[in-house]
Amino acid sequence: MKNKLPTKWLENLAILDIAFQPIINIHTGKIYAVEALLRNHNNIGFKSIFHIFDAVYDEGILYAFDLALREKTIQKFTEINHYEDMKLFYNLDNRLFEMSDFETGNTEKILEKFNLKKDNICFEISERHEISRHCDISAVLSHYQQENFSIALDDFGTGHSGYKLLYNSAPDILKIDRFFLSNIEKNIKKKLIVRNIINLCIQLGIKVVAEGVETKEEYFICKELGCNLAQGYLVQRPTLNPIEIIQNYADIIELINSSKRDSANDSNIKKHLIKVAPINIRTKMDYVVEYFKKNKEISVVPIVDMDNEPIGIIEEQQIKDFLYSPYGISLIKNDTNSKSKLKNLIKPCSFTDVNSDIATIIELFSNNKEAIGTIVTKNSKYYGWLSARAIINIMNEENLLFAREQNPLTKLPGNTMIERYIEKISKSRNNFMLCYFDLDNFKAFNDVYGFRNGDRVILLFAEILKKHLAKEFFIAHIGGDDFFIAIEFKEEESKQFIEKILLIIKIFTEDVKSFYSLEDREKESIVSKDRDGNMKKFPLSTVSASAIFIEQKTSNRSSSDINNILSLQKKVAKNASNNISISTLL
Repeated sequence: MKNKLPTKWLENLAILDIAFQPIINIHTGKIYAVEALLRNHNNIGFKSIFHIFDAVYDEGILYAFDLALREKTIQKFTEINHYEDMKLFYNLDNRLFEMSDFETGNTEKILEKFNLKKDNICFEISERHEISRHCDISAVLSHYQQENFSIALDDFGTGHSGYKLLYNSAPDILKIDRFFLSNIEKNIKKKLIVRNIINLCIQLGIKVVAEGVETKEEYFICKELGCNLAQGYLVQRPTLNPIEIIQNYADIIELINSSKRDSANDSNIKKHLIKVAPINIRTKMDYVVEYFKKNKEISVVPIVDMDNEPIGIIEEQQIKDFLYSPYGISLIKNDTNSKSKLKNLIKPCSFTDVNSDIATIIELFSNNKEAIGTIVTKNSKYYGWLSARAIINIMNEENLLFAREQNPLTKLPGNTMIERYIEKISKSRNNFMLCYFDLDNFKAFNDVYGFRNGDRVILLFAEILKKHLAKEFFIAHIGGDDFFIAIEFKEEESKQFIEKILLIIKIFTEDVKSFYSLEDREKESIVSKDRDGNMKKFPLSTVSASAIFIEQKTSNRSSSDINNILSLQKKVAKNASNNISISTLL
């Protein structure tokens, strides 16, 4: 490996520095990798990093420069604490494959020099530069993958080749560009595009990095949509000091814990998990054959890399087909033959973190009729296998659980789910808005018009809530004529939520009139017995709303605090001129 760089570029390289930015597991806050980013370009007279690479490309020394930079980067990477337990994401300029001095094997020599494994390196390719028609990038990338280097597709969606490059590169990891994530919580179109990209990657067994995450709202949306990893200012800005890269990011862990769902989801996944022992990618084929012979109850086995990260699966039928093919047994015994290598038989398979929401797993499985199951990971490492039968069982259990806990009339979540939601709020540090609705003069209506019409009025209000509230709202039916809604919010949204509640009050007050007789509508009242048995005139039914805002600074957010204030505000709302009471929990 000869360094062919001119003296000028060796001096420039000495001035350039490397910054690292962490890439973390989106479910745990634990570090997965760091991306290497070039710094000090202005100190050598260049406007940007890209101008540096354009210059060395024009001089025909791009590969030599990149190789020297690669060694400098890897050397600094080894200064990070516990670097051996993480990956280094290194950006490749696509044009270096056009260089006449390009050759394979040099990265492996650098890694050996620093006692690193190939599994520690992930090469990032981008759509930034168009691939030359003289350069077969598929062959080059295939070589890197055959040599057990990971490939990440960067800036996905910003270039011209998009899905074609995704198809040709068959990456291990895909990074969704910041453009699609910026304010994604407010942009339905971005959310839909990102959801579709992630769903495709999950089916292909590709990890997804949310790149450039800057706000907790973006973080939670990316986590909800199924991203595996996150990178951005919210986690940590790029740093020139390797010591500042840490193993676990406390702020992110606190963020995760603040919104953690009920552990029942975890236990349900773990209950159905099959602890199938995985096979390492470098295992010889004859061992795989013996594995299936000894474990006759197993029809599929997950394949992992040297770091115990899942790559895909192999099915027993594939081994049988291989054995029964011409010279199949001979090919297996002759391990030098490339056709007998295990990696040639690996099939893509979806994988999901053990902390993923069950609803997400069920949705993805339902959308892929050919899926035979999914690999389950924990901290990006192989954890177990969920078969198709297990996922179907989980689906059935979830449906039964929801059926038991929902209100039989409105089919909305009932009291148990409300209690869980309030318990989640009590453990969180985020902003929430809760609202308790109570239909006014409903008992009098029920007594005069009967229970069947009473049920119709309750269904009317339930439909109004579902129609006029976004799906982000938690909508529940406490029972009888009492309803509950809640949502996590940002401070600037509080006014619009109050306006939404007032709109619901107005719509119900108008729509419910259709259930009264013409005579009662004209009188705007009905006569019925009060709770003491005395005849009394009652106005037409309307609805009262008790809204409570729980802010980040709120310290008293226990379940009892929330329930007590809801009960007190209910009385205030019934006496308010606009049928609403608003309070903030301190």
